[in-house]
Amino acid sequence: MKLNIKYLVIVLLLLAVIPIANAQYGYNNGYNNPYNRGRQSVIPRSPEPERKPENLTAEEIVNREMPRIIEAIELNDFETAVVSSILTKYVQQSIELQILKLPPEKAKEAAEKISKNQKEELQAGLPEDKFNKLVELQKQGYKKVKKQKKKEKKKKDKGKSEDLEN
Repeated sequence: MKLNIKYLVIVLLLLAVIPIANAQYGYNNGYNNPYNRGRQSVIPRSPEPERKPENLTAEEIVNREMPRIIEAIELNDFETAVVSSILTKYVQQSIELQILKLPPEKAKEAAEKISKNQKEELQAGLPEDKFNKLVELQKQGYKKVKKQKKKEKKKKDKGKSEDLEN
C-alpha cells in the first residue's frame, strides 16, 4: 500500500502543477495565444523613414483645385479652360521661382509680379462677376466657400420646409 500512496501523491502533484506550467509555457502567456492576435510583437520595430512629399507639377496642382473653383464660381466649359490654362501658367512660374531660391526681396517682387500678371489675364478672360468671385475665392480659400454654400443650402431647405408647413 505504501507504494500506491506514493504514486497517488506524485500523480496528484503532477495534476496540480500541469496547469501552472501550461500557463507559463503554453498558449496562455500572451505571445503566441491565438486569442491575442492583435497584440504587438516583442521585437521592436525601427521607425519608418519619413516620406518626402511628392513634388506636384503645375497641371496636377491646378487639376486638384479646379473642381472647387468650378463649383464655387459656376464656370462653363470655355471659362473653365481659360481659368485652367492661366492658373497652370502662373503656378508653373511660381514653382520655378521657388526653385531659383532668390533672396527674400527679389522673391517677393517676383511673386507680386506673377500675381499681378495672373490677375490681369484672369480679368481679361472672365466676365466681371465671375472674376470678382474668383478673387474672393482666392482670398478666403477654397474650403471656406464650400462650407458657406452648404450652409446656404441648409437655410434654403429649412425655408422651404417651413413654407410647406404653413
